[in-house]
Amino acid sequence: MGKVIAVANQKGGVGKTTTAVNLAASLAASEHPTLLIDTDPQANGTSSLGIEPRTVASSVYDVLTGSAAVEDVALHTEMPFLDVVPSHINLVGAEIEMIDLFERERVLKKALQQVRRRYHFVVIDCPPSLGLLTLNALTAADSVLIPVQTEYFALEGLGQLLNTIKIVRQHLNPDLEIEGVLLTMFDGRLRLSNQVAAEVRRYFGDRVFEAVVQRNVRISEAPSFGKPVLLYDAISSGAKNYIAVAGEVVRNNQRYLQAAPEAADGTPLDDAPALRVPPAAPRVVSPPAPTATAPPPARSSASPRPPAGDGDASAPPDRVVIASRATPPAADSLPRPSGDAPDA
Repeated sequence: MGKVIAVANQKGGVGKTTTAVNLAASLAASEHPTLLIDTDPQANGTSSLGIEPRTVASSVYDVLTGSAAVEDVALHTEMPFLDVVPSHINLVGAEIEMIDLFERERVLKKALQQVRRRYHFVVIDCPPSLGLLTLNALTAADSVLIPVQTEYFALEGLGQLLNTIKIVRQHLNPDLEIEGVLLTMFDGRLRLSNQVAAEVRRYFGDRVFEAVVQRNVRISEAPSFGKPVLLYDAISSGAKNYIAVAGEVVRNNQRYLQAAPEAADGTPLDDAPALRVPPAAPRVVSPPAPTATAPPPARSSASPRPPAGDGDASAPPDRVVIASRATPPAADSLPRPSGDAPDA
C-alpha cells in the first residue's frame, strides 16, 4: 500500500501547489512510483506538469462525482515514474454536487483504495480552503504535510488547520498523522524569516522538516514552462531543497515501501523502493605483452575505499519519525514572532 500525503494549508500563497508538484517529482526522480492528485479548481498543479486543464477528457471532478475511476483519469507525465490526476474548473461545483452523497467526506478515500497499491506515494494537492474538497483529502490521507511561509500571517492560519485536523481525527480518520511542517520561501537575509522559523521550530519541534525551501526564482519560473523545478533547473537551490525534502519523506516512511506496487493486471512491478544506484561498469584491463623477463605486476598499496552505507560518517542522520507524536498544539497557543520587522 502506498503512502497518501495531503499537502494542505487553508492560507493561499504559502507554496502548497509548488510543494506538491516538486515533492512528487523528486520522489519520482528517485524511481518511486508516484501519483499526484490535483484537487484545486485552479488546476495549477496540472498545468505545472505541462498538461492543459481545458483539454483533458476527464479529471478529478469525474472521480469525485462517481463517473470515472482514478486509474481511468490518471495521465502519464514527462517523468517516467510520475502520473497525475488532473483538475478542471468544473471542480468548483463539485462541493455542491457532493452535498447529498452518502459519506461525502469519504468519496476520495474509496476511490483510492485500489489504485494506491500501484504507487509508493500518492500526493494530494489541496485547495486553499477547509471545505469539502480538503476534507476529502484529509480523510483519504495517511498524513498531512503543512507548508508554512516564513512570514507573520502564515502563523495565524495554522490554528484553524490544526483544529480541522483534530476534528478529522476524531470523526473521520483516526489514523491521520502530521507528516511534517515545511518552511517555504525562506530568506536567511531577513530577520523576520529567521524569527518565524525559530518560533515554528520551538513550538513544533521535530515535526518541522530539517530541509527548508529557500526563496528561489527558478521555482517561480518552472511552472510557466510546464515543468517541475527538477526538470527546469536541476542544479538550482530550489531543486536541491525539494530533493532533500523528498529524502526525508522516504526515510520516514520505509514501512510503506516494503510492499512492491502492482501493475494494472495485478502483477508486481519490478521497482526497488529505495534509491537505485547504477552498477559500475566492468573495468577492462589489457593483459601485458608476454615476455620472458617481465617481472610480476606490483601490488598496489592503496587500500580500497570503504563503501558508503550505515558506517558512512558523512551520511545525514535520520530525522526522528514524527508521525505518532502527541496531538498538535491548540489554536490559542500558536506563536507570534517577536522583534521588529526587517529593515526595508
